[in-house]
Amino acid sequence: MQYLDRLLKSLDTQEAYSSAGHSLNAQNLHTYLAKVFYKRRSDFNPLWNQVLVAGLDAESRPFLASADLLGTTFSAPSLATGFGAHLAQPLLRKVAPDEEAAAQLTKEQALEAVKESMKVLFYRDARSLDKYSIAVVTKDVSTSHFLLRGKS
Repeated sequence: MQYLDRLLKSLDTQEAYSSAGHSLNAQNLHTYLAKVFYKRRSDFNPLWNQVLVAGLDAESRPFLASADLLGTTFSAPSLATGFGAHLAQPLLRKVAPDEEAAAQLTKEQALEAVKESMKVLFYRDARSLDKYSIAVVTKDVSTSHFLLRGKS
């Protein structure tokens, strides 16, 4: 995870000083990370992480995708990693089974679904804490923020 953090900070610095005028969006970041994971796997030195990338794509549409240690990518209206992929995903799929249903959700409905999923995860995992962070991605965010979570 520390390697990915350094890699993304370096990429952010390069983008900030680039004269090309392009900005890094979530879709580009996801593609970059998937290629990093795949290269490391091909070199028999995998990064033992799974990351979720959330943000806006080049057309300012919502973007959510996953990349894992094999370089496998996946996109869906709702995603989770670890224990959440087994317990929270079925709950989230009831609320947003497809892209159309997810687009119709209000912010409050989405937050309530996430909070309910986190409550179920807390009750089912004896090693978990009762504290978590929720990030809301909106079009109003003017700078890039990398939210990294995972095993290091």
